[in-house]
Amino acid sequence: MDDYGDKGPFVHDYGGVDLCGITWKLETIPAADFHTMPTGESDADCIEHFAQNPVHWVKAEPPEVGRHWEEHGTWLRPPLLIDRRLLNPAGSGLQVLEGRTRVGVLRGRLREQLCVAPGHQAWVGRP
Repeated sequence: MDDYGDKGPFVHDYGGVDLCGITWKLETIPAADFHTMPTGESDADCIEHFAQNPVHWVKAEPPEVGRHWEEHGTWLRPPLLIDRRLLNPAGSGLQVLEGRTRVGVLRGRLREQLCVAPGHQAWVGRP
């Protein structure tokens, strides 16, 4: 997350979130929940961009990433999700905070009927 602290769009999307009011927990999220899960407003279309060519985005990563998708049907490193009740304005459900490429790859793999696990680990921040 250190890479995001000085990025204007990220700060715009999440600058108002009270970090002291968040509890983080590693959870297993059903694959279906990622179908429409949004990300921050400033990058609203990026998950769909990655979903259009999941094979390309996996090949752009180190080989162990592709092997993990093929063997386990999920990502190697869990993304960060945030409960939308923490946002201003508050919403419902979860939102992708970090890991938009991984979530896009998951969506694309689901559409292309590639190996996808029924559940995926993610770090989830909740109030």
